Amino acid sequence: MWLRDRADRATARLTARAEARGDRGQTSFEYLGIAVVIAVIIGVLAGTTDIGDKIKTGITDTINRITGGGK
Repeated sequence: MWLRDRADRATARLTARAEARGDRGQTSFEYLGIAVVIAVIIGVLAGTTDIGDKIKTGITDTINRITGGGK
């Protein structure tokens, strides 16, 4: 019985530590994952359909507007 109580206390401590730590550091990896998925989708579309040209043109135009390039 004492072993179970000790295990329960240890589990409670680990849970409290995990909750106190929060989600710090997770965000950058989540953004990276989303960026990779989007890049793969764009790559597939660019290689298989004419939608790729429209996407490429849209991205290029947006980048040029932001950076002032293409003038």
